[in-house]
Amino acid sequence: MFDYLRDPQAIYRQSFATIEAEANLARFSPEERPVAIRIIHACGMVEMADNIVFGPDAINAGTRALLAGKPILVDAEMVRNGIITRLLPAQNTVICRLNDDNIPALAAMTGTTRSAASVETWTNDIAGAVIAIGNAPTALFHVLDAVISGHLPKPALIIGMPVGFVGAVESKEALINHAQDAGIPFVTLRGRFGGSAVTAATVNALARIAKPAENADGTTPVMTKDGKIAHD
Repeated sequence: MFDYLRDPQAIYRQSFATIEAEANLARFSPEERPVAIRIIHACGMVEMADNIVFGPDAINAGTRALLAGKPILVDAEMVRNGIITRLLPAQNTVICRLNDDNIPALAAMTGTTRSAASVETWTNDIAGAVIAIGNAPTALFHVLDAVISGHLPKPALIIGMPVGFVGAVESKEALINHAQDAGIPFVTLRGRFGGSAVTAATVNALARIAKPAENADGTTPVMTKDGKIAHD
C-alpha cells in the first residue's frame, strides 16, 4: 500500500547524502567527518553539526584504544545496548555497573547519583579505556574530577554527551574547558541535547573506522578483487 524505500544500503546512502548536502561539515577534519555524520544521523538533526566538539586527537585516540582491546565504560544500560558489539575490533568488553548490587549503598554513602557512584567501580578498567557517557551529567562531572585529581587513571577518550536540563550543559562545558589541559581527548555535544543514541552512535562510528567491515557512514564497503577495500 505504501511506496517507500526498502533497500537498507540505499537508505543509508540517501540518508548520508542528505547530511552531506544540508549539514555544515566544513570545519571537521577528514578523520572527524564520518563520526560527525554518524552523530547527526543518530539524532536526525543536521543543525546538530554546529554543536559537535572534538578534542585534539580524539578519533585516533579512540580507535587506537579499541584496536588495543581496551574496554568501553558506559554510564547507562541504554548506551551499552546501543553499541553494536559485532563492529568492535577486538571483542572489546562493554562495562556498565549502574545496576550492580553495591551501587545504591555507594551512592548513598558518597551523596551522589548511582551513575556517578558507578564510576568508582572503574578503578581497574579505566586506564586507556573509552568512556561513553550519554545520560548522567553527574557521571561526567565525577569522571572529570577523579581523573584530573589523579584519583583515577586517564582514559584514552571521553565521549561525554549527557542529556537534560540540570547539569548537562555545564558538565559538557567542563569537559571542553578542562579535558584538553589534562591531556584527555574527548568528543561532546554542546547544549542540552545528548543521550544514549548519539553516544552509542559515536562509539559505533569509531569502531567502524577501527575495523572497516563497514564504512564509518554505515554503508558496506566495496571490495576489490584482491580482497581489499576500495577507496573513493
